[in-house]
Amino acid sequence: MNELAITVIGRDRPGIVADVAEVLARLGANLTDSTMTRLRGHFAMTLICVGPAAADVEAALAPLAADGQLLATVRAVTPDGAAAPSGEPYVMSVHGADRMGIVAAMTRVLADGGGNVSDLSTRLTGSLYVVVAEVEVPPGSADELAGRLTRAAAELGVGVSLRPADSDLL
Repeated sequence: MNELAITVIGRDRPGIVADVAEVLARLGANLTDSTMTRLRGHFAMTLICVGPAAADVEAALAPLAADGQLLATVRAVTPDGAAAPSGEPYVMSVHGADRMGIVAAMTRVLADGGGNVSDLSTRLTGSLYVVVAEVEVPPGSADELAGRLTRAAAELGVGVSLRPADSDLL
C-alpha cells in the first residue's frame, strides 16, 4: 500500500471536501489523517491517505483542478509508524494587536526550549490577532518555557498563556 500526502487549495465553494473524498473513495484510498479549513475565503486541505499510487490519484483529481480554481498536489510519503509523543501536551494561546513577527517569535521560543508545534491556527479579527497552538514540551520544562514565552510576549506587546492540554476524549 502507498501512503500519500495530498493538498488541495483554492477559492472556497460548497462541495470541495465531498468532491475530493468521493474521488479518493472510488480509488480505494483510506483517509487516515486530515485537516481542512477556510482562510479568508480560500479553502485549504491537507490529508494523508493509504491506497493507490500517486500517479493514479493525481490523474483522478485533475478534473477537479481543470478550471484553475483548485490546485491539488499528491506526494508519496514514507510511513512513520505510530510515534509516541515526544513531550507533555500543552496549549499556547497568544493574543494582542496585530503586528509582524508574532508567530515567528513565539514559535522560536518554543523551538529553542525543545518544544514542538503539532497544530497551530491564527485568526485576525479586526485589529486583534489570536494564535492557538497545540505543542509538546519536554517533561518538566513547562514553567521555565512559560516564563520565556511571557518575556517574548511582553517585547511584542501581546499576551500569552501556556496551559496543559485536555486529553482527547472520543
